[in-house]
Amino acid sequence: MSRFAVAGLQLALNNQNNIDEIVKEVGAVKKRFPWVQMIVVGELALFGPSTDNAVRADHEVFAQLAAAARDNGVWLIPGSLFVAEGQRVYNVTPVFNPEGVEVTSYRKIFPFTPYEKGVTPGAECCVFDVPEVGRFGVSICYDMWFPEVSRTLAWMGAEVIIHPTMTNTIDRDVEVSLVRANAVSNQVYFIDINVAGRLGNGRSVVAGPGGEIIHEAGEVREIIAVELDLDYLRRCRERGWQNLGQVLKSWRDCDVNFPPYTEGVKNSATLQQLGELVVPLKSS
Repeated sequence: MSRFAVAGLQLALNNQNNIDEIVKEVGAVKKRFPWVQMIVVGELALFGPSTDNAVRADHEVFAQLAAAARDNGVWLIPGSLFVAEGQRVYNVTPVFNPEGVEVTSYRKIFPFTPYEKGVTPGAECCVFDVPEVGRFGVSICYDMWFPEVSRTLAWMGAEVIIHPTMTNTIDRDVEVSLVRANAVSNQVYFIDINVAGRLGNGRSVVAGPGGEIIHEAGEVREIIAVELDLDYLRRCRERGWQNLGQVLKSWRDCDVNFPPYTEGVKNSATLQQLGELVVPLKSS
């Protein structure tokens, strides 16, 4: 199977428990678009952006999400939520298959510091396989500002990167360009789903392996249903998009040991001179 249908739910939500609304939206999308095979929601859509709403791993929300995936026969990536483990809180995206099994989960590696306070970074990139379709990767919001994350997912075999986002700031326009850059530099489908309403400014983007925009949403509630063609992606990797750059092959064949990765980022004198990572205060 080379074609796979994904629906992104750019929902207008409030800073509250949104699980019932999200479950209802998942059912409505599957009813309207019965051909959809995967549903993706924005970052922190389930309970909002406050770590005060962090849940434990045995919280009932996971059973509710599993039931929503099973009842609708879809892969479900329900955005993310804060999960407490001991004294630590992680920003977590779970992945449910159409049988309602949580096949994996991803902990955001790059919390939006210094603004996203009290969140422990994850330490591992995350991929999962959709049988007879391909390998998918997961990243969250600020992760896409760091090319190492998407490049690692591609190295791990990801052909599609699912990317829940919560952005409500003026840099959303920059993020649109980052979606395209991550897509073309790794020859992947990049599915970036933002929230809308009080929590986000929308403009979700789906980009193809040539960096082409398949769809860019507006700023309000929108359901984005698209069909991915994995044969097309594999041809782009084989021949280059429009028979041009074969990016992954060139990266594979490069023999340079890049210093940031061999010597360590912390050993950069330039980076050490940047000062402490803090919220900017009044300019002097």
